[in-house]
Amino acid sequence: MLPTPEPAPASASAPAPSPRLPGGDREIESLAEFDEIAAGGSLAGCRVQAIDLMGRTSALTACDATGAVFLGCLMEPSAADAVRAAGALVFPPVPGLPFDPYRGLLHTPDELFAGLSEGGYEATPDARAYEWFQETKADGDVFSSMLRAIHDDSISDALDELLVSARVVGVMGGHAMARGTEAYEGAARLGRSLARAGFTVATGGGPGAMEAANLGAYASVFRDEMLDEALELLAKAPSFTPSVTEWARAAFDVRERWPDGGASVGVPTWFYGHEPPNAFATHLAKYFANATREDGLLARSNGGVIFLPGAAGTLQEIFDAATPNYYESRGEPAPMILVNHEHWTERLPAWPLLQALARGRSMESRIALVDRVEEVPDTLRGFSPSGA
Repeated sequence: MLPTPEPAPASASAPAPSPRLPGGDREIESLAEFDEIAAGGSLAGCRVQAIDLMGRTSALTACDATGAVFLGCLMEPSAADAVRAAGALVFPPVPGLPFDPYRGLLHTPDELFAGLSEGGYEATPDARAYEWFQETKADGDVFSSMLRAIHDDSISDALDELLVSARVVGVMGGHAMARGTEAYEGAARLGRSLARAGFTVATGGGPGAMEAANLGAYASVFRDEMLDEALELLAKAPSFTPSVTEWARAAFDVRERWPDGGASVGVPTWFYGHEPPNAFATHLAKYFANATREDGLLARSNGGVIFLPGAAGTLQEIFDAATPNYYESRGEPAPMILVNHEHWTERLPAWPLLQALARGRSMESRIALVDRVEEVPDTLRGFSPSGA
């Protein structure tokens, strides 16, 4: 299971030691970890990500920095000169950005929605990052596109580190699924049952079915009645339109009433700026590039993917997942479960096509169509060789 993060600046202690890179190099993603390693007198070969080192000049000048790389770290000019002279590369922070391209950890809801209570959604880092994206995308500035690429690569790295030993089940579904509906409640109960079964729930990180599944995972550590009460509270702000602010505030009200919920992952994107991230995914891997985000979410869903009713985006995700299963390019096909017979056979008949595609291949025994979310956990367990 994943750790539930506490709101913290980039320099705060990380939940676990950062990994060693091939050849023995090490990523340093927290001030506590920096202090521990620097106390040994050597930062040689380390990759130091997005840490405020303004108070660590003496340590920086005293350490061996041969082959070290400092990515977006604040430091005194004398310290930067010293580590460069010792053989380090220094990529300084980029001023004026509403995001950190070199970040070492995933986003949290508290970080992306900072300032929501005082200034509304428009004042949050999430909204300002989207505004920056729109401006720089329009003018085609190569420096801005490079910063977006660096940010997204940093997010992928952080996501891999978080999920290194997790059994991930992706839950896909439409953003238009409103709070207060039977479908939303069903998606939330699905997320809760998956989390309680030991899976890490991963979604597209946005509203609708995605939020509901993350909410269910968040509720998994509380008594069953908590989810019923939370659903009732959220129903007062059923959609992120017309007001993202009111929609988000309702979610944070639930989080404040029931703090320290269960962990899950959301993988949203600034490509769809009208879709805000949801506040119930404790770890948010938000990308600028939607294609990277889509493929990365599906590729990391090693325990299977659940497809709730959705429209074009969910339909695309079905066949994005089916392609590597068809060719077995990622190894053994991952389970795919479509939910709602009428939706996937009549309204958007993806199931007959998926069946035809799978026929005669190993993926044929790894796909299923069920009518209700309550059937999903047992169906998913049936795909496991041990039945577990």
